[in-house]
Amino acid sequence: MTSPAPTRAYRRLSVEERQRQLKEAALSLFAVRAPDEVSLDDVAEAAGVSRPLVYRYFPGGKQQLYEAALRSAADELEQCFAEPPEGPLTQRLANALDRYLAFVDQHDAGFSALLQGGSVVETSRTTAIVDEVRRTAAEHILAHLEVVGARGPRLRMTVRMWITSVEAASLIWLDEEKQPPLDELRDWLVEQFMAVLVASAGRDPQTAEAVRGALALETADGPAGSLARRVLPVVSDAAHLL
Repeated sequence: MTSPAPTRAYRRLSVEERQRQLKEAALSLFAVRAPDEVSLDDVAEAAGVSRPLVYRYFPGGKQQLYEAALRSAADELEQCFAEPPEGPLTQRLANALDRYLAFVDQHDAGFSALLQGGSVVETSRTTAIVDEVRRTAAEHILAHLEVVGARGPRLRMTVRMWITSVEAASLIWLDEEKQPPLDELRDWLVEQFMAVLVASAGRDPQTAEAVRGALALETADGPAGSLARRVLPVVSDAAHLL
């Protein structure tokens, strides 16, 4: 007499929990494999569920699941730059980057999938999801600069360029086996923003106004003061250019 074959046990989850489970499984797979190599069976196996259950929650198949996974990751990233308008600008940026880089660290494959398309064929919807993250981050940062009136193209471009550099640095950090340490990467990115903002201020009165307002809130022992002490001696060596 043989024992009956064991049946696969499913943990009972709420609709929201099950959808989140499937989206996380899909995002991790799409981040490292080409779309033709990932099936819904693969997603089901990664999530520990049956293929019909995946279709139950995502009847549109793999593309629908991928877009839902991107949207979930994007929603979390968009909130990273939501920081109260209090204290020095460098501290606000550091707080925002702590959340952003923590997401990168904890969802490395998913972050790569979000910004690099995860090898899935891009659609207007997936492109819009990624662009929305960038636009939201830019709006949060521009709000912190407290510029009076409409924000000019040079200031907007400066902020958007920095956001692009944060994305690139995060991807390179993952490729470099998460080195340097996160706090060092965070401080470096904050300093880069202040440096590029000051450089743009030399060409744009509106950016110069934003820089003056931001520096007025900084302290000598803060990131801006530390950056100035390290950079000014280097710049002073080029006094003959003045």
